[in-house]
Amino acid sequence: MSRVGKMPVVIPTGVDFNIKDNNYATVKGPGGTLEQQLHTDMIIKIDGAEVVVERPSDAKIHKSLHGLTRALVANMVEGVTNGYVKKLEITGVGYRAQKQGNKLVLAVGYSHPVEIEEPSGITIEVPAPTQIIVKGIDKQAVGHIAAVIRAKRPPEPYKGKGIKYAGEHIRRKEGKSGVKS
Repeated sequence: MSRVGKMPVVIPTGVDFNIKDNNYATVKGPGGTLEQQLHTDMIIKIDGAEVVVERPSDAKIHKSLHGLTRALVANMVEGVTNGYVKKLEITGVGYRAQKQGNKLVLAVGYSHPVEIEEPSGITIEVPAPTQIIVKGIDKQAVGHIAAVIRAKRPPEPYKGKGIKYAGEHIRRKEGKSGVKS
């Protein structure tokens, strides 16, 4: 039995969860509305204030989908109630970020500033020139935008310059030793 899949998802007050034919899930809450097509093989039941995900058989594919489907439902409920936040930090001399309208402008060592458009449903904040905060209700979209921003200048192992997630540890390497043989 899937340890993740067998746990019910508790629906908090103020959140409306609907499941339509072909497992099309709609979650409405104080943060907004999320819709997602879940796998049609899974059995999704609303039991009072809980959502229970069951699998039709013990086939390997159904075991895999069991925990995945439950996690997707839980992420949708969590997103419309609290939302998701990814924090990024910029390290490097002259590296900085600023917000211009709905664009994030990064100066990260290239000959030109890098511009990233803020997609709908996602909020990008720059509280300090070396900090970026990505917020939204869709966990996948928040993670994707944060990864796109980080990919513009990933941290390098020698000086640690670049864009990294807050709390991410960068393994440092030693530079050249300078000893001739």
